[in-house]
Amino acid sequence: MSTTGVTPPIPAPDRAPRLRDALIAADFTADGLLERLGATAYAALARSETVPALRATRGDGPLDELVRLFLLQRSAAYERVRDVLPLDLCLSDGWLVRDGDTVRATVDVRPYSGPAGEDWFIVSDLGCAVGGAAGAGGQGEAVVLGVGGASTTLAGITVRTPVATALDLGTGSGIQALHATRHATRVTATDLNPRALAFTRLTLALSGAPGAELLEGSLFEPLPATETYDLIVSNPPFVISPAARLTYRDGGMGGDDLCRTLVQQAGERLNEGGYAQFLANWQHVEGEEWQDRVRAWVPAGCDAWIVQREVQDVTQYAELWLRDSGDHRGDPERYAARYEEWLDEFAAQRTKAVGFGWITLRKSGAERSSVVLEEWAHPVEQPLGETVVAHFARQDYLREHDDAALLADRFTLAAEVVQEQVGPPGAEDPEHLVLRQNRGMRRATRVDTVGAGFAGACDGTLSAGRILDAIAQLLGEDPVLLRDRTPAALRVLVGEGFLEPVGGRRV
Repeated sequence: MSTTGVTPPIPAPDRAPRLRDALIAADFTADGLLERLGATAYAALARSETVPALRATRGDGPLDELVRLFLLQRSAAYERVRDVLPLDLCLSDGWLVRDGDTVRATVDVRPYSGPAGEDWFIVSDLGCAVGGAAGAGGQGEAVVLGVGGASTTLAGITVRTPVATALDLGTGSGIQALHATRHATRVTATDLNPRALAFTRLTLALSGAPGAELLEGSLFEPLPATETYDLIVSNPPFVISPAARLTYRDGGMGGDDLCRTLVQQAGERLNEGGYAQFLANWQHVEGEEWQDRVRAWVPAGCDAWIVQREVQDVTQYAELWLRDSGDHRGDPERYAARYEEWLDEFAAQRTKAVGFGWITLRKSGAERSSVVLEEWAHPVEQPLGETVVAHFARQDYLREHDDAALLADRFTLAAEVVQEQVGPPGAEDPEHLVLRQNRGMRRATRVDTVGAGFAGACDGTLSAGRILDAIAQLLGEDPVLLRDRTPAALRVLVGEGFLEPVGGRRV
């Protein structure tokens, strides 16, 4: 594989457990780093800013040495490191190299806390997370990145119910495969980049996790034709770029075709009831609604929940990824030429903006699929795996209950929902009423007097129809008309998780 930069050799994983023991003994863990660096420097390190961590580790303790060596990627004194690590092993297996009286790391080893407090380590190439917003500038096209915001987002939204088989497409440094080993009997990971598979093997070994089946190839290509899975996850190379320059981000297909292909092919790879969860980019094309574009990707027999988290115009998008590749630090004329390439590509495709978000499929086999698309740029509470499961359970409930059945059922207000009244202080009546969730998606929805009264009366004792009849009597409204117009609003409240049915399917 040709590269535009240096692609150093990768350490051997066989004796990683000995190195793991030494790292944990030195408190080189997520909790240990937080305590040693402090919250400010620790958060800065997560943003790839190293100066606060350098200032916090000017001592000569074992943890200071490891932070400088593996995270800040500075040389360390041979004699000091020998007191902390099994140095002969680290040198012979390729974790470190010696340069006179000093040693330096060959890979980035980043402590990472598992969902139950496990001491995990994500192993990746050097340089990508050091020195601010340098991105992958100067790295080879086969560079493998470590933990980032996108990878932790995907890990947080993934459904974590126990399954027999899980598949991580485009595994990178292996964070999704690592999470999957906790709740899947068998984990398979694929990547077009053989270096990524080697790093995944290191991540699993150094984290003390079970091994995974590692297959080289693009998307579903390396898998047996009839193999299906209970869970598929992917943080794919979704960047919409004019040329495939970096394997970890550029998929090599035009526009958003890679994400479309991934979603469309996932349906036939899922077992009944299985989930496929992806991060993706999609084009906003002139004369076309983005919802229509992405809805067309959903395969038959699958329900879908698609959440657009962010939209960037084409100039913002181009600048983001030009910075990621370090082009902004090079020759200004070359930078300008590459910027032009991006804008020319978008103009040719009539693309005005690019959306980023989450796509979740569930293989339901239903004749009438539920496809929910929404824009939600507001903060959410991770992890969201249980929220995802509850979303699809609610869609099943609504699909199985017509309006008459809905009015005959009983509901309770979800535990985390509160009501807010908005209006001038001292006013007799609020301008409007808001129901707000304090967990999960943290949704808020405006309701009228009937909606607020209905939600407040939902304690599971009376059917929805009887509550509406009582409200109609209080307000002097026709109960038949009120029953006719309310189911649509009730479906929204149930669908978004504000109300939970008691008599029907528990969601």
